[in-house]
Amino acid sequence: MDAPAVSEQRVTELLTRWSQGDDAALAELTPLVYGELRRLAHRYMNAERTEHTLQTTALVNEAYLRLADQTNPRWQNRAHFFAVAARAMRQILVNYARSQRSQKRGGGAFKMELDEAALVSPEESKEIIYLHEALERLAILDSRKAQVVELKYFGGLTYDEIAEVLKISQVTVRRDWEFARLWLYTELHSVD
Repeated sequence: MDAPAVSEQRVTELLTRWSQGDDAALAELTPLVYGELRRLAHRYMNAERTEHTLQTTALVNEAYLRLADQTNPRWQNRAHFFAVAARAMRQILVNYARSQRSQKRGGGAFKMELDEAALVSPEESKEIIYLHEALERLAILDSRKAQVVELKYFGGLTYDEIAEVLKISQVTVRRDWEFARLWLYTELHSVD
């Protein structure tokens, strides 16, 4: 039961060392966080429609490359790292959905350049863009609520982890999540 706390502490320690310029810490960190990133992306992809064709591995690899490619990262802790990973995954999905929508070919699924393996159908790309645009509108209304959605939905963080990242109470996180879910539902269903 103590093992996860030690693992979280170790991840935070390695993130701190990496932030201080220790590239060896990144090499040690990779196997510790890659599995968790994959699990989060897989959980996110499982929430999508069954015919969704974007591959989990491609999403994780692209997000990880973006995280590892940062110069002078300033990681606060494990939860902060996964919050940034959630934002990276969201942006990857939105960028590829926009790219796919800009193509002028007919229906079906189109091959994308995401790790040479990701496919997103036109309908899926439209939904990703609608969600992104709704989150942008929510961010204008209340940026913290939009962050809660991003951390929970895209990042798979728990209420405790979100509270830690945003430095608010778990009760406030739950309240923000419930409000944001209802607000987004209303926004997304007004698009139809």
